[in-house]
Amino acid sequence: MPASVPAALTVLISGASIAGPALAHWLARYGYRPTVIELAPGLRDGGFAVDFRGAAHLTVLQRMGLLERIRQHRTGGSPMTFIDAQGEQVASLPPEFAGGDVEILRSELSRILYEDSHPGPTPHDDSATATTAATPLSTEYLFGDSIASLTETADGVHVTFERGAPRTFDLVIGADGLHSTVRRLAFGPEEDFVSHLGYYVAGWDLPKSAPPDLAARAVGYNEPGRLVTVGRVPRRADDPSYGGETFCVFASEPLRHDRRDPHAQRKALAGAYEGAGWRVAELVDTVWDADDLYFDSISRVDVPTWSTGRIALLGDAAYGATVGGMGTGSAIVGAYVLAGELAVAAGDHRRAFARYEEKLRPYVSRCQEGGRGTGEFLAPPTQEALTARNSVLNDPAVLAAMLQEGHDISADITLDDYPSLVPTPTT
Repeated sequence: MPASVPAALTVLISGASIAGPALAHWLARYGYRPTVIELAPGLRDGGFAVDFRGAAHLTVLQRMGLLERIRQHRTGGSPMTFIDAQGEQVASLPPEFAGGDVEILRSELSRILYEDSHPGPTPHDDSATATTAATPLSTEYLFGDSIASLTETADGVHVTFERGAPRTFDLVIGADGLHSTVRRLAFGPEEDFVSHLGYYVAGWDLPKSAPPDLAARAVGYNEPGRLVTVGRVPRRADDPSYGGETFCVFASEPLRHDRRDPHAQRKALAGAYEGAGWRVAELVDTVWDADDLYFDSISRVDVPTWSTGRIALLGDAAYGATVGGMGTGSAIVGAYVLAGELAVAAGDHRRAFARYEEKLRPYVSRCQEGGRGTGEFLAPPTQEALTARNSVLNDPAVLAAMLQEGHDISADITLDDYPSLVPTPTT
């Protein structure tokens, strides 16, 4: 039985999407004092559905006490029909192929994790700056701010912020995604760790101006190097402002644009689909009125060592794969292992960080490999490759094997039962 976690240990976590709040859940449960900082003014709405598959993902959610709640918010998944330029079916996918064992909207998952780690009012996206104070065994959230600098000292990390007053924390964790600020400040420039895999991905909710029949059924349309899908998530059917959503994948060399400039992103997207058939022009044209565009490269993150001193990386910041790398499940598992190792080590961050990486790296490396060919699978670069992909989709035996492989990879880790190893802190 390890010693009790020092109750005064403070941990700053950058990123309030999935990995950050999941880590905060466990750290607070073990007696740490976590603070989560998030650049956005509040929890983000909209976004793609994400999924969990296999025993490891579900075991962690169950140990968090959140599995049934997540199941209550499941999307239910939906089949996807691939069509040609005339709208005729050429291939199809069953709902479980993309939806795993449990599929949920990323925004709903983020909200569940936030509410679990910090009971109290949920901040809205239109707040200028949202700060929620910590209560015993809960998490402090700082919205609308970002880390400006990190300076490690003998007994902590001195942190300055873009807006807030400087503070010192015992540990700092970067759970802030592919374009991690913590990784840039503590490990080096993004180009040293992020590899472009030849494709971009985009998605947005259809605005009210969209043709009402555009998302009447869930369909995908391919041309060499390009994919668009459109449909509706049944769970959002009661939302009067929801007309459906679209998802795009297209082949491209790295784009030279400001990734925080929505106009530049819309322009790049429109250019990528110029001249496309079916109803792609109508679909892409809706992006100009969309206010929730997600746009990024399909990339892979490889960091040789996930920690330096009192600073460590988690989730996509350390081992991301934009699409197809089981990133959400890996983030949940990673948060569980990182917090558990910190608790078992009774605050000895050097030992805990080393054990976290030793246990998790083989697992997430296998998951990442699933994302390496995702772009080419979704948007094959040639007509021959596209025809071959459709043949695969139309072969039930091959699909079943692919599904089984995904489950096997996602389950390929032995999880210590950290909650039973760590004494419950007294308050």
